[in-house]
Amino acid sequence: METDLFKNYHIILASGSPRRQEFMRELGIPFEVRLKPIEELYPDSLSGQSITEYLSELKAEAFSNDLKTNEILITSDTLVWHESKALGKPKNTNEAFEMLYALSGKTHEVITSVTLKSISKSKTFTEITKVTFDDLKPETIRFYIENYKPFDKAGAYGIQEWIGLIGITKIEGSYTNVVGMPMQRVYSELINFIS
Repeated sequence: METDLFKNYHIILASGSPRRQEFMRELGIPFEVRLKPIEELYPDSLSGQSITEYLSELKAEAFSNDLKTNEILITSDTLVWHESKALGKPKNTNEAFEMLYALSGKTHEVITSVTLKSISKSKTFTEITKVTFDDLKPETIRFYIENYKPFDKAGAYGIQEWIGLIGITKIEGSYTNVVGMPMQRVYSELINFIS
């Protein structure tokens, strides 16, 4: 089986995201979750994918002295980029409403950067998916926020939830990227990383 390619490696996922963990389980590659608290701050001069690349590499750097010979670390960072502005995780109901109202009837980008790191090398790659929302009525946005509480999600929404079913008219690029991580790309990059 192809996943036997990884039998000599110990994969570490540095993410508390249940969606990313579920995707990794579905890949069939054994992995361990290992977390380190990182202050996700970046220089104001960065924009778009420069932000996610910087933060993904910052998260990987925190493990620099901890990796063993056969270990491969996976870190990642995702943001919603809309009208030259990064939309992170909303702090409260009002912020979530403002984000979704801004995305309503428009196309935005979901940008994810992933870093693969071993003791000898490191590789960062980025996937960008374009997502278009239908015009969302204020009461639709409020219903979603009240019932699904999307405060742990960049851009205040989960595409796999109710809002994705009723509100998204078009998606260009990787679907799993919008859910949490671009898994087809992660898998192919992992295989390249070990070969």
